[in-house]
Amino acid sequence: MMRNLLTLRQISRCTLSTTARRQVQNKVPEKQKMFQEDNGIPVHLKGGVGDALLYRFTMALTVLGTGYVVYELASAALPKKK
Repeated sequence: MMRNLLTLRQISRCTLSTTARRQVQNKVPEKQKMFQEDNGIPVHLKGGVGDALLYRFTMALTVLGTGYVVYELASAALPKKK
């Protein structure tokens, strides 16, 4: 019984350890250089292809949403005649 408790104690100590098993490289200085570089690209697009796709999707959604709102307002303001 005592041996089982000691084994359980060792296992829990290993699994609940707060130290990282492998060190993660700090990429913040590289990202700072990339975003602070003066290359004429807006900061919201400097992240690469993913940022460009997200930007284009957001712009398309905004334009389509605005068009839909204008259409609905016009149809509400000018009802069809019977």
